[in-house]
Amino acid sequence: MTTDRTARWARQAAWPLCGLTLLLTAAAIWLAVLNGAPASDLSHHLLVVASAVVGGLVAAHRPGNPVGWLALTSGLCFALQEACGQYAAHGVVVDPGSLPFAAALAWPQNWLWIPGNAAIALIPAFFPDGRLLSPRWRPVIWTVVALTALAVVTNAVRPGDNEQIYPVSAPNPLGVTGWQPLADTTGTLAILASAVFLFAAGGTVVWQARKARGARRQQVKWLGYAVGLSVLVVAGRLVVGLTDGHPGLFPYENAVWDFAGGASVSLVLVALGIAILKHQLFDIDLLISRTAVFVTLSACVGGAYVLVVGLLGAGFDTSASLPVSFAGAAVAALIFAPLRHWLQRRVNILVYGERDDPYAVLARLGQRLEQTQDSSAVLSTSTATVREALQLSYVEIQTVDGRSYRLGSPPADPVRIPLVAGEPVGDLLLGPRSGEVSLGDRELRLLADLARHIGVAVQAVRALDRAQSLAADLQRSREHLVVAREEERRRLRRDLHDGLGPTLAGLTMRAEVAQEIGPGEQANRMLEEIVVDARTAVADVRRLVDGLRPPALDTMGLAGALRSHIAAWPAAGPRVVFEAPEALPALPAATEVAAYRIAVEALNNARKHARADTVEVRLTITGQQLRLDVHDDGRGRQPGQPDGVGMHSMRERADELGGECTVTSAPGTGTRVTAILPTTTEETDGPDPGAAG
Repeated sequence: MTTDRTARWARQAAWPLCGLTLLLTAAAIWLAVLNGAPASDLSHHLLVVASAVVGGLVAAHRPGNPVGWLALTSGLCFALQEACGQYAAHGVVVDPGSLPFAAALAWPQNWLWIPGNAAIALIPAFFPDGRLLSPRWRPVIWTVVALTALAVVTNAVRPGDNEQIYPVSAPNPLGVTGWQPLADTTGTLAILASAVFLFAAGGTVVWQARKARGARRQQVKWLGYAVGLSVLVVAGRLVVGLTDGHPGLFPYENAVWDFAGGASVSLVLVALGIAILKHQLFDIDLLISRTAVFVTLSACVGGAYVLVVGLLGAGFDTSASLPVSFAGAAVAALIFAPLRHWLQRRVNILVYGERDDPYAVLARLGQRLEQTQDSSAVLSTSTATVREALQLSYVEIQTVDGRSYRLGSPPADPVRIPLVAGEPVGDLLLGPRSGEVSLGDRELRLLADLARHIGVAVQAVRALDRAQSLAADLQRSREHLVVAREEERRRLRRDLHDGLGPTLAGLTMRAEVAQEIGPGEQANRMLEEIVVDARTAVADVRRLVDGLRPPALDTMGLAGALRSHIAAWPAAGPRVVFEAPEALPALPAATEVAAYRIAVEALNNARKHARADTVEVRLTITGQQLRLDVHDDGRGRQPGQPDGVGMHSMRERADELGGECTVTSAPGTGTRVTAILPTTTEETDGPDPGAAG
């Protein structure tokens, strides 16, 4: 509870402190203008404003992070110092006696800059999550704080004017004669300690982030980006300051460069705030790339201009400076145009991929797909090509048959582009580039073109898979046919060899014995035995023939054979209702056998297992299909009950002819067997493949 209350108070205090700092800054600027300060002397107020705003945001949203409070402290110290110093300068020096308490307010201006600098220097030690870099930094921090406190005490009684207030300043009303050397020494030590701590802590942050990943790495990138820009601006100011003909390192009274310096330092604080609050954190990669292009182009153009002007100026007198400058600008422009185009193209490829050259992407996709032999590699090749072409964070291809291939981590709401090749075949799922929140119109147009080609490739893969599956099914069907044929041949051979063969051999031997005996009672008995055995042999032959094909089909047709089978049912069985057209068309022999066997098996199941009262058998002809329905009103099958041998046999007979057989059943609703078989088959010449050889 105490922690929540403290956090609430901290949030409530953050914005008032920020507002107070901004008001003091506005007052300081107004007073500085009244005191005659040039515009270049106001550039440091950018840092004060940045400290106030960033500190207020971080303190309000992350009250437990010291970075926000340190930034607020620094901004408030500098704003109060400037406001008090300018107020005192106006009331004491510019217009004496015009402002009350002006002399007394000259005192805070002498020492507030010291804690302001120290607060800024301590920020890297708590970046980015508010935790100290390491416990070993505590003694160093206390050393900086102690030196800062010592410098504050000594500078609070430093005599004379504060040189940091421009353009004029008032003397310290509490100054003590003789303390200036000590105050200067302690102030220098405090500033030196703050600077060393700032660079050491910043370097430690970068060093610890070498192996960081994800958000932590992006946070450090923001800090590095801002510091890099500041270094570039400082380098530019040094170059201009050393070449402007005035003493000093930086440009003399140059408002543009002064404000550039203030803005660059302020950018460091803004980057700290973005990194800590994680606002648009991953935009940094795109921002760094674009900044690199701008800096490189500017350096190239400036270098080309200086080089051309220098070369041309060496051959002309100083009176021709305008023509020389014009010629230098023209040559620099001529050099810059192709360089800009080349560099911009390279950076666009680095940042955006090849969205500006859709033909190259389409051609590469086509070439890679042509070289892909394995159907499973089509998805991976297409996915890799799309991601490589546009530098996307996530690409996935999903097909309607459940196959997929992905690259990258999926975003919360990926862009979905349908893959169509005459019919929907899948989807292309995409995530924007790192640092972007959506895909642009140019990317979407290119992706739509790629999706059409990928859809065709996916459809080809599906067709190839289906063809391979059908080929495998055909091969398995052929193997089953061969196995069934050989099993049937073996059964026939066994029946002929073990049954009919010995019977016929015995008949032959007894007939020869009866012939040798001659007429008589013994011969007559042997002839009677021969007749009995011959009838048995005939019955065996008929049994073998019936096993090959029910003879009733040849004499009565399919409908008649089923009626004959139903008529032979036991009286105790369920009542059978049979319906069939008056005249069935000529059916292939295989269709007749399959329909007869399926119907008989279904009737047997109904009689043995269903406990049905009535069984309906119906034959219908629809187009080129024969439909067989066998429906009973029995108890039905229990859920999860496995199929028996008869069920598998019925389905296999239908599948062998290219038809289908379905069995639907539920407790209390009975069982329905539906077989759909072709009424036409392709006849082949030659010997019967099922004949024994």
